[in-house]
Amino acid sequence: MIAALQSRYEVRAADTNAPGHARELAAEAIGSGVDAVATLGGDGTLNEAAEALVGTGVPLYPLPGGSQNVFAKLLGLPAEIVDSTARLLEFADNWETHQVDLGRANGRAFTFAAGVGLDASVVEQVDANPSMKARMRQWYYAQRGVTTYIRDYLLRRDQLSARSGSEAIRGDTVLVQNGPDFTYAGDKPISLCSGVTLDCGTMSAAVLHLRSPLRAALTAVRLLTTSGAPTTRAITTMSGMTGLEVIADGGQQLPLQVDGDFAGLHSEVRFTLEPAALTVLAPKRQG
Repeated sequence: MIAALQSRYEVRAADTNAPGHARELAAEAIGSGVDAVATLGGDGTLNEAAEALVGTGVPLYPLPGGSQNVFAKLLGLPAEIVDSTARLLEFADNWETHQVDLGRANGRAFTFAAGVGLDASVVEQVDANPSMKARMRQWYYAQRGVTTYIRDYLLRRDQLSARSGSEAIRGDTVLVQNGPDFTYAGDKPISLCSGVTLDCGTMSAAVLHLRSPLRAALTAVRLLTTSGAPTTRAITTMSGMTGLEVIADGGQQLPLQVDGDFAGLHSEVRFTLEPAALTVLAPKRQG
């Protein structure tokens, strides 16, 4: 891959060796005057690099090397490394960049999605076993999702509230979208909210009400089988927001994930949006 890219670009390659290292490498690259930064890894690696690139105008290109590669798919870029490398080579003759919005959860950046509650609990457990994550991919997420729901969420009732302006909704889990899809199950996009894009200047949220195993199971089936955001009593959506506050009951600590990476336990999470904060090397998608 590097040899192929060197046919059209001057390439400086560096490996990451610890959490946060991609952010440091991207910052160093900016300081050296590069024209673009490409990441080869998953959405977590890309998230770190994006944090360093915010507001610099230096474009980011995601080469797919993770289990989901959601951000690359949302940009309309290839999800396979050979095709993505070929696409990056094409940009040498037709440099196309545009700006996308960047979300933040308690200051931590996210490029397409974040969540408080069940999905973050699942991410925490999946991240703790990287070998199973790499081998089983979305099936490992599904398996951990079922066991985590039964163990930690089945008997809970509306453990948090989501507030934006005068609107307040209680629920079990809050999922925030900064793009048209929340994640992917293989090649199948999973969307909880409609009317949000990577560059629309607002974000949307879905508050989940998982009061019974049957409702939770039916909601999962609808998410996996329908196109677009499903209509179900288990999901209440909030749209057109630039800010959202999620508060846990009784000061309890709830898990947070950003772009599919576990981001610790919090009793309160403030979501904000920075419009057009990140430049990407990709054609602007229509619609």
